[in-house]
Amino acid sequence: MPRKRKKSKTVLSDEEQLLLFQQKLLAEEEMIKKKERLLSQFLKDKLAKEEHNSALNLNKINTQWRTVLREVKTRELRKDIEILSQTFERVVDCKNSVIKSLAKDLSEAEEQYAHALRSHLHNIDQLLALQRCRLNLLEENYNMELETLTKEFETERKTIIDQHEKEIHYLQDVFMAMEQNYIDSEYEGKLEFQSMWDDLKNKNLEEKHFLRLQLENVVEDLWRRFQDALKSYTDATEDRKVAFETLRVKDEKSSKEIEAQMKKIQRLQDSISVLKGKIMVHSRESEERNQYVRDDKELILVQLRKLKAQRTRAREVSQENLVKLTLESNAAIKALRKIVDKGEKILKLAEICRKFETEEEKVLPFYSSTLTPMEQMETEEIHPEALSEELAKVIADYIGMENFWKRYNKVKLEQLSLQHRHAQLLGINGKLREMLRQYLDGISVSDDVLSQLNPLFIVNHRSNLPQPLSTPATQPGDKKPSTTYNIIEAAHVISHIL
Repeated sequence: MPRKRKKSKTVLSDEEQLLLFQQKLLAEEEMIKKKERLLSQFLKDKLAKEEHNSALNLNKINTQWRTVLREVKTRELRKDIEILSQTFERVVDCKNSVIKSLAKDLSEAEEQYAHALRSHLHNIDQLLALQRCRLNLLEENYNMELETLTKEFETERKTIIDQHEKEIHYLQDVFMAMEQNYIDSEYEGKLEFQSMWDDLKNKNLEEKHFLRLQLENVVEDLWRRFQDALKSYTDATEDRKVAFETLRVKDEKSSKEIEAQMKKIQRLQDSISVLKGKIMVHSRESEERNQYVRDDKELILVQLRKLKAQRTRAREVSQENLVKLTLESNAAIKALRKIVDKGEKILKLAEICRKFETEEEKVLPFYSSTLTPMEQMETEEIHPEALSEELAKVIADYIGMENFWKRYNKVKLEQLSLQHRHAQLLGINGKLREMLRQYLDGISVSDDVLSQLNPLFIVNHRSNLPQPLSTPATQPGDKKPSTTYNIIEAAHVISHIL
């Protein structure tokens, strides 16, 4: 007995060691999980703080940038208001002149409308009289046709009613004859059916009675044979029956013993398989847990490295963005200042040019189109698809500058016409100077004068000097001839160039 106790104590010590080892492993795993949780929580807090600081810095930068943009926008709006006030005054002057011209046109249009209304009313009265005469004629024709149609309708109605009554009488006679024929055929069919039914019923009863007698005789013979066979079987099988009963009792006992033994074997096999399964499950679970812990550890380390790399990249990107933003803001401020200076120069030049404008230019700053209706249709029919993409984009961007280009083209054409006129006047001045020099040379006599063409040398009442230009003499009371300017629109030039 003591030896058995010692063996049981050793077994328990091994189990206790396994349990202690498992507890240590679980404790270490819990400590590792706690450390990982603390690390992840620390990293999350740090990331939240960084995000909060970045959001605050972005808000500060946005507020400062908004203040700068608001100041620039207020300056631009003030200058725009000044420009709009000047343009509004100019537009008001234009509108007043347009209103006066429209008032004159309206009075003329009212007179024309009254004259047209009187003529229109006279024409309407004539048309009404013609329409009344036409309606009277149509009404007379309608009444005549109506009378003829009513007479024809009455005659046709009478003929149709007579024919309908005749057909109704004929159909009633046919219906009565068909109904009588149907009743006669139905009565004959019923009689035939009843006679056939009685014959069949009598035949069936006779056959049934005959078959019943035959079956009763057969059953009695079979019952006698069955009783004789039963007696002979019981007499022959009495000994065998006793032996069978003894063997059946033995078989039941042996089967019960076999079942008990099989149940014991099955229980032992089940317990063995259950224990093996538990061992395998525990080993698999432990391996899976260890592998799962290792995978989690590797994933957490990879995520930690990624987060560190993302944090460093985000810092670098934010620094680069700040540097870019400062550089772009400085460049934008410089560009805006240049635009403001340029706008101020343009406004000053516009004020200076405003002083030199004529009354006609002040009232109508934008000349009307000088193109013919056919040329306007051609320019409108030019599709943007026919143009190249770059040129179409440029034209679409500068549609709002059309009025500016009108004034620019007008000034440019006036400049070209003045330059052309200046060149013509210079040519005329040179010719007049040459004529004056020749005249003076003709008055004075010298070897040089005689060696050249001389205005005093006249042959056949003609001098050898070139004839002066024929300019019409202007009287003091006459008006100066009005200067004409040939103006060509830029749209027309572009359409013919492209």
